Amino acid sequence: MAMTYLETLHEEIQSRKNPADALKMAAYMKNKFPFAGLKSPILKDVMKNHVKTYGLPEMSIPEITKASWNYKEREMQYVGMFLVDKMKQTIREEDLDALEQTITNKSWWDTVDHIAKHHMGHYIQTYKHREKELVEKWIHSPNMWLKRTAILYQLGYKQETDTDILAYVIQQEKENKEFFIRKAIGWALREYAKTNPDFVVRFVDRTELQPLSRKEALKNLQLT
Repeated sequence: MAMTYLETLHEEIQSRKNPADALKMAAYMKNKFPFAGLKSPILKDVMKNHVKTYGLPEMSIPEITKASWNYKEREMQYVGMFLVDKMKQTIREEDLDALEQTITNKSWWDTVDHIAKHHMGHYIQTYKHREKELVEKWIHSPNMWLKRTAILYQLGYKQETDTDILAYVIQQEKENKEFFIRKAIGWALREYAKTNPDFVVRFVDRTELQPLSRKEALKNLQLT
């Protein structure tokens, strides 16, 4: 039987595995996931060449994410994200569950941050009527990574950032001691400061943020 699109790509990754680099990459990710050992430039070349040779897969977004998340090697989750990046204009409203699964399964910052900004951010811009519902769902979820997504999905929105929502999600989690939440609050504000520094300065001044969040929010601002 002919190999599927992802099986062919997985075989190519396996043929280039580097055990020494795999150990280093796994250690960098706190040994949460096994790696084949392809450094980012090599993996990007493999993925780009595969698409150049075979085109994009005749698969839905949920089929891509489910299949790529079933592989043990972390590189295959990166493959899934890469393919969704290429195909995100085809994301359907009903694909939400599959996208959320990529956040709540095999969760760590290396996948969640990309998905929050590039996949969930795009989803909400496309299906704007779902925004408030999803923000409420995510920010009040017991899953920390969904909370982080609620804080980070507007990264890159620039002038389209909804400051009411940004302020709301931060207010909900400003006392959360979890490192990844404190860091996300600072990152979201720091990023928006590139567009509207006055808003960020005023918000930080009147909001009792934790020190890490405050430091990250103001990191690139010259304050007098």
